[in-house]
This record gives sequence, structure tokens and C-alpha cells, in this order.
Amino acid sequence: MLKDLSLTAVVAGFVAVLVGFTSSVVIVFQAAAALGATPAQTTSWVWALGLGMGITSLGLSLRYRMPVLTAWSTPGAALLVTAGAGVGMAEAVGAFIVCAGLITLAGATGVFSRVMDRIPQPLAAALLAGVLARFALDAFSALQREFALVFVMFLAYLLGRRLWPRYAVPGVLLAGVGVAAVQGQLHLGAVQWQWAHPVFTAPVFSLAATVGIALPLFVVTMASQNLPGVAAQRAAGFDVPVSPVIATTGVATLLLAPFGAYALNLAAITAAICMGREAHADPARRWVAAAAAGVFYTVLGLLGGAVVGLIAAFPAPLVLAVAGFALLGTIGNGLATAMRDDSAREAALVTFLVTASGLSLAGVGAAFWGVVAGALTLLVQRWRVAPAR
Repeated sequence: MLKDLSLTAVVAGFVAVLVGFTSSVVIVFQAAAALGATPAQTTSWVWALGLGMGITSLGLSLRYRMPVLTAWSTPGAALLVTAGAGVGMAEAVGAFIVCAGLITLAGATGVFSRVMDRIPQPLAAALLAGVLARFALDAFSALQREFALVFVMFLAYLLGRRLWPRYAVPGVLLAGVGVAAVQGQLHLGAVQWQWAHPVFTAPVFSLAATVGIALPLFVVTMASQNLPGVAAQRAAGFDVPVSPVIATTGVATLLLAPFGAYALNLAAITAAICMGREAHADPARRWVAAAAAGVFYTVLGLLGGAVVGLIAAFPAPLVLAVAGFALLGTIGNGLATAMRDDSAREAALVTFLVTASGLSLAGVGAAFWGVVAGALTLLVQRWRVAPAR
């Protein structure tokens, strides 16, 4: 490891963590809030997710000597914001454990690719876009309350995407913090620099939470996170064994779910930072970048209380804008994929609209009904009556 260690790899790992954390930690907090989490439980979520990502990234990269970066499921957190309404934390933890069991089985049995092939890609992409759409809408709606703050952040996003795409999201955050500081909207005095403490929540298993949270969370995590993660690895020339890696993320989620780790999976966008030439000219030494990212994630997890305090010190419009603008690219890619196939376009559109509507029936959230509505549309459109003999 010392022989392969390089400054560029460590910096690449730091940048990957910075981009991954700042772009979606707000959504994780919103997910915890939707489930009625206390401040202590929210801190525990950061502790569990940080340690889960850190240990798996470091361990898997050391094991295979290839860059294997894991992450929390961002679309999964967004799903929890809508699907978790009215669900208690204990039931949610039960759903997390069911989801973790499914992820572990999908990896350990080697049926990951075959199972996911049965979910049409346009519907999976539409589901992702529908889940995330509300965050972008909230970001632009925040212009009504804090026009100067949000507009400057939007300009920072546009300039960042044009001039420094990799750092666009941190640029948005810095711009927002700068404007909020000038306006006197930052309240950093309440931040407590202390170690995070895990909070155990005993799981309660229910059919409604399994159908409304566990199954959609599993589908979104596998289709929108693990599949792109594997594709990113192969595109960069790293043939990482898929089954044991997926199974490892499932087991890690299973162990940490009672403390708030709702879903761990392969990273894709941030993983690309660790797999590119910026990390190291020699591909065989780029694994250090993902390993370094694992160390940084672990430190962030241990300092979870300070992270929660920092986010709470920011004004609400700033938080909404960071989350919404960070997800614009993901939403656009999801819609592009969903609408690409003419034969499934209407079914994908139905999936997107039902999911984005926030519909809840029989205690089951919109994500599940979006897939059902899209599949039903696709079934009717492709149904053919057998000719009479």
C-alpha cells in the first residue's frame, strides 16, 4: 500500500467524498426527518452510513486492489422522504433489514443481473426521475422566499457545470454559504464538535413497510445505483467481481440498519473520480483513491454530530437549493433514459407522473404505485389477442 500511495490518489479520494457528501447529505437528513427521527437518531444515521461506506470502500479496495467506492443510496433517501410519511422509525428499520437481505441474496446467489433484467430500464429510470423531481421543484420554489440567495446558487451551478463540472456542487454550496454569511443567516454557534454516538432502534416488521419501503428501496438501489456502479467500473477497465461486492454491501447494510444505514451500494459518479487519470496515471495504483475515500468517510461518520449541527446552521432555502441543483443531472439522465424507447415512452411517463405525484394508497407510497401503473400501461400496450383458430 505504501508503494502505491500517492498525493494525487489521496486528493482524488477527498474530492470524491466532498462531492458525494455535499451533494446528497441533505436528502439523507430529510429522509430521517420524514421518519420522525430525533436529533440523536439523525446523528446515528450519519455515524452508521459513514462507517458503512468507509469500511466497505477501504476493505473492498484493499481486497481487490482496484478502486471500489461505495455510497449511500441517494435515490433511496429521496424515496424515504415520500414513502416514509406516516411510518415509524422501528417499522422503517424493519424495512431496511428486509431490503438489506434482498441485496445480500441478489449478490450471493449471482442472480443480480437476471432479476434486474425483468424490470424494463425505462420504468426504472422513470421511477428514479419521479422520486427526485420534487427536490428540484423545491429548489426553484425557494426563489420565492430567498431570491438573492437561491439565484446566486443557481448561477454558481450553471458556471460550475460549464467551467468545472466535477466541482459544481461544492461550488454551489460555497456560494450559498457566502451569501448566507453576508446576510447574517448562518448560525454556527450551535455547532457542537463532538464524536457521534450510535442509537440502536429495534426493528418492527410490517407488510405495509415491506411493500411500501423495502421493495421500492431495493429496486431503486439496485437499478439506479448498483447497475451504474458496475457499468462505471467496467467502463474504466476494472473487472471487479460483482457478486461478492454486492453481497458485501448487503451484509454491511444488514449489520448497520438498526443504527440508520438504510441502504449501501456501489458509487458511480463519485467512483469515476477515483478511477480516472486524475487519481493516478497508472490504473494499477488508483485503488488507493477509493481506499483514501473510505478513510475520509469513516472520519465523517465518527464526527456525525458536528455534521448534523453544520447542516442545521444553514438556512432552509440554502439546503433545498443544494439538494435540488445537485440532482438536476440525475433527473435529466433518468428522463432521457426513460423516454428513449418509443415503445415504452408512455409507460415510463405514467411511472414518472404517478411517482412524482406523491400518491399514497393503502399506506403504500407513490414509488411502488408508479412501478405498478407503468407496468400495467406497458402490459396493456403490448398485449396481443391470439388469433382465432
